[in-house]
Amino acid sequence: MEFRDNKAIYLQIAEYVCEHILLGKWKGDEKVPSVREMAVELEVNPNTVMRTYELLQTKNIINNKRGIGFFVDDDAIANVKSYRKAQFMDDELPVVFRNMYLLNIGFDELQDRYNTFVKENFNS
Repeated sequence: MEFRDNKAIYLQIAEYVCEHILLGKWKGDEKVPSVREMAVELEVNPNTVMRTYELLQTKNIINNKRGIGFFVDDDAIANVKSYRKAQFMDDELPVVFRNMYLLNIGFDELQDRYNTFVKENFNS
């Protein structure tokens, strides 16, 4: 995983976990990699992964079964969407709107690009 400098690593790992859940790679009540396994896989400190897992627990995306490990919450997809949507609306959308305004990009042009992106990336 390539980490970006503009965002805390534990938040980028949270995005990684959330994406795996949204894409169906990790399903409800399925065990997620242990803190150590994830740290080795991503080449980060286990404390960073633990911070990520604690955040995701507070958002009811994963839960800890004491002595067994971390598991995807049964309501994880809805909780991920809620968490990520709020993040997008608060952090990313204002930047997009600013750039649209400065570059005189209309919603019609944006809609065309969005449709093309979805067709090329998600329609098999």
